[in-house]
Amino acid sequence: MIERPNVEALLAGPLGRWLELQVQVRAEAKAKSNKRFVMAGLIAAGLVLVGWTTLPVVDEIKAFGTLAIALVGAAWAYAPRAKAIEDTKNGINKAIAESLGLSYEMEFQPSEGFELARRYALLPSYDRSKFEDLWSGPLGQRAFTLHEAHLEEERGSGKNRSYVTVFRGAILTISFGRRFLGTTIVERSTKHRKLFGGARDSVELDGLELGYVDMVHPDFQDSFSVWSDDQVEARYLVHPRYVERLLDVEKAFSGRDVRTLFKGGELVIVVESENLFESGSLDASEDPVRVTRCIDQFMTLVDLCEALNEPAR
Repeated sequence: MIERPNVEALLAGPLGRWLELQVQVRAEAKAKSNKRFVMAGLIAAGLVLVGWTTLPVVDEIKAFGTLAIALVGAAWAYAPRAKAIEDTKNGINKAIAESLGLSYEMEFQPSEGFELARRYALLPSYDRSKFEDLWSGPLGQRAFTLHEAHLEEERGSGKNRSYVTVFRGAILTISFGRRFLGTTIVERSTKHRKLFGGARDSVELDGLELGYVDMVHPDFQDSFSVWSDDQVEARYLVHPRYVERLLDVEKAFSGRDVRTLFKGGELVIVVESENLFESGSLDASEDPVRVTRCIDQFMTLVDLCEALNEPAR
């Protein structure tokens, strides 16, 4: 069981002293960024004026060039602010993780849980991915990993080609008390439907044939489906109390599509959500609120992990 960190104690300790030093760092980054915006504006105005008055090209190309210059200038000008915000976020989240007995990383390779979720279709297909905010370590006596994923798919063609978000949320992986005999998936009932309605008899995922498991909980049947290659174990794992917890999770995340996978000795939980753990800011007065919100978000997911991992009858 992970105990909730005390915000006041955190801000009164090393984190608070570090944030005091960051006040000046963030002020300097903001001033530097403001100067860059002025410089970028002047340079961009000159380039655009020359381009529109002298270059023998069509207006569409000139407009595209103007937009490109504006975007490059804005990115260059904003860079000092972005780094200061990122550094502050990294410092805050590392301090929170340390108080929990965990580790925190901003850059990392996707977890084993993410790969399992991808292989068993708990995540949509994608062409571009971004991962951030890795929390890992012991959750009681069990190994725990949590990170965010942002997945995008390329759509359209030619000038209309663009990337569209197909998933943004958290991937949680927690070791179970024992290895599972089979593979069991709990997901939204709208997936894997027959052409004329109703769930399929079975689905094939990652080379395994998983059969549909009839459940007795009426509310659960309306919202979720269970697939497994071990019907007896699946009914043991997805018991009535587990069903209630899943429905509670749906409410807590405003119906944001939670799904789970029991595989080997791991429980993988996928939750669609807003961008989490954004504790960094240029405004030092926001630090206490942002630290509190980050802890709230993390503890919500920890509670979810512990609840869904408990097989008590």
